[in-house]
Amino acid sequence: MSLRQVDFSKVLNDDQVYDHMMNSYDQLGRDWIVHQWSWMNNVYQAFKDHYKYLIVISLVEKTLQFYDQMNIQYSFDQFYSKSNLYIEKFSITELCEKLQLPKETVRRKVLELEKLGVLKRIKKQIIIDRTVFSQVKPERQLRLTSKYVYLISEILNKDGIYPKKLDTKFIENTIKRNFSLCWRWFYRMQIPMIIGYHEVFEDVATFHVWGTVAMNQAFNYKKSMDESNIHSLTPDYMTFNKGIVTDQDNENTTGVSAMSLSDMTDIPRATVIRKCKYLVDQGYLKPNEKKQYVMTGMNIDKILPYQKRVFKNKAKFLRKILNLLTIS
Repeated sequence: MSLRQVDFSKVLNDDQVYDHMMNSYDQLGRDWIVHQWSWMNNVYQAFKDHYKYLIVISLVEKTLQFYDQMNIQYSFDQFYSKSNLYIEKFSITELCEKLQLPKETVRRKVLELEKLGVLKRIKKQIIIDRTVFSQVKPERQLRLTSKYVYLISEILNKDGIYPKKLDTKFIENTIKRNFSLCWRWFYRMQIPMIIGYHEVFEDVATFHVWGTVAMNQAFNYKKSMDESNIHSLTPDYMTFNKGIVTDQDNENTTGVSAMSLSDMTDIPRATVIRKCKYLVDQGYLKPNEKKQYVMTGMNIDKILPYQKRVFKNKAKFLRKILNLLTIS
């Protein structure tokens, strides 16, 4: 067997991906927001409880880590071929440390998952029963992730630092073929993101509501940019996000009502109203004259610095996927 050599001159590093991602944000921001908002909706839809799903995927990620350490790799079809997933043993303390949640919260959520039949203990084995909850196969998420990887590859390709021309189908098929490895990378990006936003907003549902308002404003701003052809003036991350916040004064920009937020997220309206009141009291949102919610300038000072840390993990994920695609 001939030894396969890797051309390290074609291998990306985290800083290359991060810098190009941040400098071309006007081309990437909308798709990233859709990517994350779609995933957050799936997180909530599974159990109508963000934290239960967070516990489940944390246990799955731990098992995927074991696969990686043992050089065991499953394709997408292989990974989802069985209704039960055997997982590694875990402790409440371990989950608390990983998720940075109170012990009583984690213990209660684990007991609720056991009552639902999601977590089962059979003799000395622990399994996740996938038949009990929805949104198991991330088919749509795979397509959204593949599209975003394609967009960043095009920017890197244009700038001459990523040589391989890709298409979304090739990206999706490569991720599916190396699914257990790639989805561990995906969870290592997403789980810390949710934990961090839990700390910022003191609750994941509050972040979900805030993120939906942010998505609406980003879409409105991107539309106004496209119509006026000014995207070249606001390409980077900071300028783009400042534009989103200041664009709320544009007469064509609309906010989101509590009813619409409930419809978009499936979070009960009473909960949405309560979360919006908290966000208004904390200065993250404000109601406009139509009683729709829009972001305030405080988001630039409080949220954007944290988002930059989130995007460092995002750059690591993209770098790993793009390097895998390079040698595939």
